Amino acid sequence: MAGLALFISYVDRGNLATAATLIQQEFALSPERLGVLLSAFYFTYVAAMVPAGWLAERYGARQVLAVGLVIWSLATFASGFAASFIALLLLRLLLGLGESVSFPCMSRLLVIGVPTSQLSIANGVVAFGYLIGPAVGTLAGGLLMAEYGWRPVFVLFGALSLLWLLPWRRLVVHEPRPPAGSVDSGPPLRRILGERALWGTSLGLFSMNYSYYLILAWLPAYLVSARGFSLASMATVAAGAYLINALAALGSGWAIDRWIGRGHSASLTHKSIMAAYHLFGIVCMIGIVTLPVAGAIACLYFYQLIIGIGSPGTYAIPQILAGPTAAARWVGVQNMCGNLAGLIAPAVTGFIIGATGEYDRAFLLAAAINVLGLVGWVVLLPKIAPIDWRHPSNAHD
Repeated sequence: MAGLALFISYVDRGNLATAATLIQQEFALSPERLGVLLSAFYFTYVAAMVPAGWLAERYGARQVLAVGLVIWSLATFASGFAASFIALLLLRLLLGLGESVSFPCMSRLLVIGVPTSQLSIANGVVAFGYLIGPAVGTLAGGLLMAEYGWRPVFVLFGALSLLWLLPWRRLVVHEPRPPAGSVDSGPPLRRILGERALWGTSLGLFSMNYSYYLILAWLPAYLVSARGFSLASMATVAAGAYLINALAALGSGWAIDRWIGRGHSASLTHKSIMAAYHLFGIVCMIGIVTLPVAGAIACLYFYQLIIGIGSPGTYAIPQILAGPTAAARWVGVQNMCGNLAGLIAPAVTGFIIGATGEYDRAFLLAAAINVLGLVGWVVLLPKIAPIDWRHPSNAHD
């Protein structure tokens, strides 16, 4: 159910990218203004992430996730009636506010309900949900928009999203919430912020997200305007790429747990995967804009494969480190930092395209930012093992 909620969130947040060319034409938007619109979601999404983690641990992830889904579903629904750029911008801000609860709540639910030995496959299942979301959303949304326009699709997807509440309200989730201030209530936020590992995972996620959000926000427009794809053919190519991403995440989660279960080092396994992702990510970002169409699509598909392989670790690692009493807040901080890429990448890309008329420099910048991921996951991140929050010193590092 957590995976399904994240599937819905990524369908709803990705609608704007799929409809970008149609909205740009209807509202006569410059590339710069379109980039700002694509980034708007992340302003509230990032700002509310840490409070969302606190709310999940204080009031329960089950309730907080349900409230967040209602907010983002209504924002999606109402976007279909937006009459101006400003109205659509405000609704994107509301969408980001609602979706800010998704990953902190998911991490809280997984860490209290799944054994550590199965966290990678659990995160692989959830990753399959949020990574298949862009595939389904882009394919279904693109085909429907080509036939009916973008507004009915936003209304339809927003209404369908609310159906998730029907099975969720019947689901029983046992969330232990010790009294505030007790030993079992978890470490204070300042102690979490003092962990070097937190800043390693945060920097690593920022680097991963920069390339990912560049693709998520601008791939449809790039394929249509720079590579000459029709809206329908763009939807098919992009959906195929996202499908590879989702299937890779599911398989990777299973394989990582099997590998570690045979006695191999969790630290070496996770760090090797993350390092490989960023090294190959550099090559893929360059290839997407420098190779002929066939080679560019091959690089796009390979990129989706490697980011899928790395996806389970992005949340399994902090869940292992933080444990049940701190995972939601840790992931809140990590996602706040990591999703600054959502603020930067779409907007910066829009300004680069507006200034140069080309996508090349935007993708080359994404290639360079992958170096930061190597620093975060490999250099800053210490041994991946549960932190003893009762210990007064930062002995884990």
